[in-house]
Amino acid sequence: MNGNPVLYDHPGPRAKVRNAILTVVFGGLILALLYWIYRKFDEKGQFTKVLWEPFTQGAVWKNFIFPGIEGTLKAAATAMVFALAFGLIFSVGRLSEHRWISVPAGVVVEFFRAVPLLLMIFFISFGVPFLIHQPVPPFWSVVIGLTLYNGSVLAEAFRAGIRAVPSGQSEAAYAVGMRKSAVMQHILVPQAARAMLPVIVSQLVVLLKDTALGYIVSYPELLQLGVNVVAANYFNVIQAAIVAAVLYIVVNFALTGLANYLDRRTQRRGIKTRPIDPGAAMGGAGGGF
Repeated sequence: MNGNPVLYDHPGPRAKVRNAILTVVFGGLILALLYWIYRKFDEKGQFTKVLWEPFTQGAVWKNFIFPGIEGTLKAAATAMVFALAFGLIFSVGRLSEHRWISVPAGVVVEFFRAVPLLLMIFFISFGVPFLIHQPVPPFWSVVIGLTLYNGSVLAEAFRAGIRAVPSGQSEAAYAVGMRKSAVMQHILVPQAARAMLPVIVSQLVVLLKDTALGYIVSYPELLQLGVNVVAANYFNVIQAAIVAAVLYIVVNFALTGLANYLDRRTQRRGIKTRPIDPGAAMGGAGGGF
């Protein structure tokens, strides 16, 4: 095979010419669309110096944009850790052979996947205080909402990755006496995590962007401070939104680049698992989940 995909045929001379022509045509259409947008904005005076001048002032970046980026990254990083843990735990729960574990885990995952994230954040911030008789800080309203929704999506990704591991590997492990918990920990989960890395990274990028929904509870993230507050002070909502969009793109590209770097390192070194203690690993397939 020489490493080539089985179902992929390299394009011939005609296909290469056709692809090149289509690339040029679509590239030209995109440039034309961008120029049309530029002209329309320019006709409305959206590129005048006075509207963009606030972003040349250090005070705007210090008081609004940098704190907004910090708030976004803080909420995203916290929610990423919790969502990954939530997804891993509930994916394993859904794969349990015990229905008293798998059924409730499935109900939780399906429920939080179905509820819109914005509604979830709103309810945590304004509904939960009636239950606990104290307010929920905006930070935790955003983090909990992001964790429940994205963790449920990641749970399905992990479950699909675990099911995709060839069954022969787990059968061989059971044959030598490993418990199911050891098989999950040392064989299935590491391979599933690596196989599903692109999906996991994509969902984490979505999670980072979804921190913008924190504006509904006045959480001071990039959309709230960098767009709403800046526009309220300088009357330049379009310019503030463009700057915020560029910053979101930069942060997401950095996250994706970091994930690609980790993936390349994993491919070079292979998946390294901790040595298995034979005494702990043995004990039959009946243990664990």
